[in-house]
Amino acid sequence: MNTLALLGGEPLRKTLFPAYSVIGKEEIDAVRAVMESGILSRYVGAWNEGFYGGPQVRAFEDEWAGAFAARHAVAVNSATSGLISAAGAAGVGPGDEVIVSPYTMMASATAALVFNAVPVFADIDPRTYCLDPESVRSRVTPRTKAIIVVHIFGQAADMDPIMEIAEAHGLVVIEDCAQAPFATYKGRPVGTLGHMGVFSFNYHKHIHTGEGGVVTTNDDGLCERLQLIRNHGEAVVGGKGVVNLIDMVGFNFRMGEIEAAIARCQLAKGPALIAARQANVAYLEGKLAGLPGLALPAVAPGNGHVYYVHALTYDEAALGIPRAAFVKALKAELPATALREREGPLIGEGYVRPLYLEPMYQERIAYGDLGCPFACPFYEGETDYRPGLCPNAETAHGTVITHELMRPPMTEADLDDVAGAFHKVVENLPALRDHHRGG
Repeated sequence: MNTLALLGGEPLRKTLFPAYSVIGKEEIDAVRAVMESGILSRYVGAWNEGFYGGPQVRAFEDEWAGAFAARHAVAVNSATSGLISAAGAAGVGPGDEVIVSPYTMMASATAALVFNAVPVFADIDPRTYCLDPESVRSRVTPRTKAIIVVHIFGQAADMDPIMEIAEAHGLVVIEDCAQAPFATYKGRPVGTLGHMGVFSFNYHKHIHTGEGGVVTTNDDGLCERLQLIRNHGEAVVGGKGVVNLIDMVGFNFRMGEIEAAIARCQLAKGPALIAARQANVAYLEGKLAGLPGLALPAVAPGNGHVYYVHALTYDEAALGIPRAAFVKALKAELPATALREREGPLIGEGYVRPLYLEPMYQERIAYGDLGCPFACPFYEGETDYRPGLCPNAETAHGTVITHELMRPPMTEADLDDVAGAFHKVVENLPALRDHHRGG
């Protein structure tokens, strides 16, 4: 039995893992063509031909909509901007509640706060870490305006019952697909199952433009509102003849021509990159299957998981060692990844602390010092952000191990090293327990 690196032995691997680098000659040529055209942006924040942006932005929107069989796609400068635009397009405002997962990046909930609405957190399904439809149902009140569904880690949420709840109560459903481009639910692409779907192109996503995003919708009215919020809607509504002025205080959420040109190349590469990632996960899980105390991700029949990260559920009782000690030993066996050397091995404990436990929610402070929107006079509900509100999310925070060591171009030899590190730590658990007890 080899001694753990944490206990003075040799690491299982020292050479860096290969970088996840999806930018190539195609993107370089596309950027060069934009630069040579002299058109880096064509947006104008007024009602004229420039309102919809330049040729690359429009071409990308058409291509993205076509790839996802959506009626419309609206390019934005980030998924955060897309979520804000979607909440505004839904008419979210003061006094409203928006149901959202607590187990997600902060922007999923902040989209409601931007319009002075109150996030209401529903619990997650412990198998998928996505919103639990029954918890969503229990959170609906007469003040509920929308549901923001997060397809976390690349896994589709259970959308059919969520859409049934929304239809019964007249709610708008926004899909946060930042971690799940090309994921499928019962054979249908996420981002087209609700009323709007928001995708991310920042640098560590499946496909990227550095920063960027896009929103899909099949509703003509929502598309127009997304476009207005993206581009200074308050300066456009008069000339365009827009009658509904709700949430028409617009922003500059515009994607530039360079990013759009890159996005067009990335869209073309997306399916192959996803297939490689899925194949790597299948190979790795074959090597990890049967290890005690580590449950592999559960994927519902008919769904396509795209693995933004590979999330394992850690059972401390079965392994007899705290998760932190296990992960520390695991990371000592493996190297960093090229281009991300300063981060160390791309393995982490958990994901995020449930959002309602963050200071903004615990202190009910967002806008100014008067407690808005939580204490807004238009809000007639009672905020509930107590610890224990979403027990499954809190359990996940303490039991999940995530890693990124399955992204292409990881080879089978690379994946063998990843699996070997897990096996080495499990095989040395008695020594690791002794070390942990000894401090």
